[in-house]
Amino acid sequence: MTFNAVSRRSLLTGALAGAGLAVLGGTSARAMTRPAPRVLIATNEPWGTYHAAPLLPEARRLGWDLAQLVPDRSGIKPGDPVPVVLPGEVSEADLLVVTGAGDWPADCAARLRRVPLVASSLAYQLPVEAPRAKEFRGRLRAVTASSPAEAAVFDDYLGTRRPIEVVGTPQTDDLPRHAPEAGTVLVLTSVTRSSESGGSAPGTELLLAAAERLAAAGRHILVGLHPREDRSLWERYEISTVPSVQASARAEVAIGIPGTVFPVVAAVGVPLVGCTDPALRIPDYLLSVCSSTITSADDAVTAIGTARPVSRKVLYEAVGPVGGSARRLFKVWRKAGLRAHAA
Repeated sequence: MTFNAVSRRSLLTGALAGAGLAVLGGTSARAMTRPAPRVLIATNEPWGTYHAAPLLPEARRLGWDLAQLVPDRSGIKPGDPVPVVLPGEVSEADLLVVTGAGDWPADCAARLRRVPLVASSLAYQLPVEAPRAKEFRGRLRAVTASSPAEAAVFDDYLGTRRPIEVVGTPQTDDLPRHAPEAGTVLVLTSVTRSSESGGSAPGTELLLAAAERLAAAGRHILVGLHPREDRSLWERYEISTVPSVQASARAEVAIGIPGTVFPVVAAVGVPLVGCTDPALRIPDYLLSVCSSTITSADDAVTAIGTARPVSRKVLYEAVGPVGGSARRLFKVWRKAGLRAHAA
């Protein structure tokens, strides 16, 4: 797959076509055979396509070509719905979106110097400037984040000191209706072992022990696996066959290692308990959606029993506007691409 540049007029036509508008003297944009806008995404987890997957419905609706940049295809599972492409297969594109400033996004930005650049936070970062952010932040045509709190963290992480557009998270665009099953607790795992795709998070032993205490107390354990977690650790329990956000609809309460999915699960209406470890570094806004946090498995049963949903104010600060998020995100990307072609 090779991405060729398209003209400003083509980019605009593609955007209008996605909205179903008529252009050029009443001719339907959908009927025209012009190249669609092509967007490349590079993430801190090079093969972590699960960050881009929620963007696919909006990309299809607009008729955009969206693909994730990967070093090779070794880490891509058969049937993965997210299109992938290697940097060596790219000539030019309409937009490069980096979701972080780790080595892989920075390498992609350096290689594709002539491609317009946007930074969009699709997973949580820490409020400490990334060493390689300075290499490309001067090129950024726009920066987006899900929520006000995430925007503040992303600004520190990139060291941009500029306005960041809050668009919400696309995972909230299709939230399930909360219909909790009596006694069901959703366990939200993180990653126990680091791999080439990304790092691990401390706290799994605490979470495993907490799940044991809860099961012994008569709770039904439903496990929402992180895409890179070791499944064998959790096979004694029911492992959800649907993504964690969809699975949360069944849960009275959720417990886990605080991560990107926490604010989205909170948006479903599920109370959350966080398992924290002294070695964990977690942004405050992820902790804010927790009814409580525990450092000992002995506290799990009490914490689950007293957990309550967060307020709307806290939820907005952590998750941002709910619904229509992908549309707002693509609008920012479209404007950044149009400015680039107009320059």
